[in-house]
Amino acid sequence: MHWDNKLLRNLNINIPLTVILLISVGFITISSAVEINNPQAGGKIFLQKQAISIILGIICAIIIQLIDYRLFKHYANVIYISTVGVLSILLVLGSNVVGDKKWIALGPLNFQPSELAKIAFILVLASILDKNSDKLKYLTGFIKPCIYFIIPFSLIILQNDLGTALVLLVIFIIMLYAAGANTKFIIIIFGGIFLVLVLFILLHIYFGVPLPYFQDYQLNRLIVFINPGVDPYGIGYNIIQSKIAVGSGELIGKGLFAGTQNQLNFLPEKHTDFIFSVLGEEFGFIGVLVLLLLFLFLLWEILQVARQSKDRYGRLVTVGVAAMFFFHIIENVGMTMGVMPITGIPLPFISYGGTYMVISLIAIGLVININIRKKKILF
Repeated sequence: MHWDNKLLRNLNINIPLTVILLISVGFITISSAVEINNPQAGGKIFLQKQAISIILGIICAIIIQLIDYRLFKHYANVIYISTVGVLSILLVLGSNVVGDKKWIALGPLNFQPSELAKIAFILVLASILDKNSDKLKYLTGFIKPCIYFIIPFSLIILQNDLGTALVLLVIFIIMLYAAGANTKFIIIIFGGIFLVLVLFILLHIYFGVPLPYFQDYQLNRLIVFINPGVDPYGIGYNIIQSKIAVGSGELIGKGLFAGTQNQLNFLPEKHTDFIFSVLGEEFGFIGVLVLLLLFLFLLWEILQVARQSKDRYGRLVTVGVAAMFFFHIIENVGMTMGVMPITGIPLPFISYGGTYMVISLIAIGLVININIRKKKILF
């Protein structure tokens, strides 16, 4: 490990400042979602855990700055084997949460290895694509990256964690494109897979064709996405209440701690999956617009770091981080408004959740690491 204060001259201060703003917005929104204004609700413990996660994530992000990001490229195989090993162990030892085997208990804390797998996959895939960039114009050049992708993807699917699997898929496709892979092959391969999946889902819904690896609750989410009114007091309840909350916020919202859908507990999973609904109800269109602009600005600044990176590996890692955040934002916001299927994917820096907060800050730490090393130090 080596640190030189001259590296800070390259820091794009907009990135950490934007993240701090987003975390602040999230902390305030979670405060309302867990009813911190009601002593009997026991919301204080949620805020304490979230604060601990934020502090731990910041510490990790700072420690990462001591390591030249290019070191991760040299240890890509070690990172990959370790990740696959942990995901494999989860199938046997992981704790069940809403049907998903994806938690490991570490004393009083629960940890989601599949979240860490996102960062590990980005670091490994960037290395593979960097070393094989000249082969990606040909179909045979897709073989090695696809092998490295399909193993962790399959292990996560076997844990019934469809949301994380989709995140990996989006990261994979966007990083392939950024690495210069043949766009025609990307469209044919992944477009074809998507059409086949849609076909099987429709065949299941309308003709009862069985879908392996899909749990009942996952199929219900797809059914509700296609037809939210199919069971308004059952499987369609969550999305209906969410849309009511977002719509009722109108222009300026009902005010902090004043959202009726939120405070009267009509909203499900309101501090995690549906935190955006709480924000929409209490801060209205203006609050939602400010949040989305903050996200857009953060993604823009991350892509600027990618553009200015001094090597292909750094650029691909940064693009991978941007892809991860982009899909999380699009999917979470979309599912609360009924334009995307419900997958349980958290909203970056806003949703309550210790593991994902730490992982998100580690991802930002990687971006800053690449940013401050974008040029040689001049003495």
